[in-house]
Amino acid sequence: MSILDRPVVRVAGVVVSVVGLLATFGAQLAMGDSWRSTVDLTERPALVTDGPFRIVRNPVYTAVIMMVAGLALVVPSLIAIVGLGVVIVGSELQVRLVEEPYLRQVHDGEYLSYASHTGRFLPGLGRLT
Repeated sequence: MSILDRPVVRVAGVVVSVVGLLATFGAQLAMGDSWRSTVDLTERPALVTDGPFRIVRNPVYTAVIMMVAGLALVVPSLIAIVGLGVVIVGSELQVRLVEEPYLRQVHDGEYLSYASHTGRFLPGLGRLT
């Protein structure tokens, strides 16, 4: 990974990681009382669609992926790249197999309407039809 092993890339990686970390906390705070670390089928939190959730449906995951991508730039190695891939795949699986079905069940039409206009991790990408 010698092409990435440069001071400017490392500095950029630190910046991206710090921004990702701050964005993670910001997105969690934006959820307010709806923030949960796991899905609990007995709870019915409000559907959050404002703040960063106006831009993407899963800004916490987007920010975590951003933070890990920055770390991969700070320490460019095969392990860092594989770790980034694991975080991306794990986030996709968690959202698609656990969180989206739960939100469909709890918020039904409201969630489907929101998801049809808002991208999953990036603006416009992964909208539900």
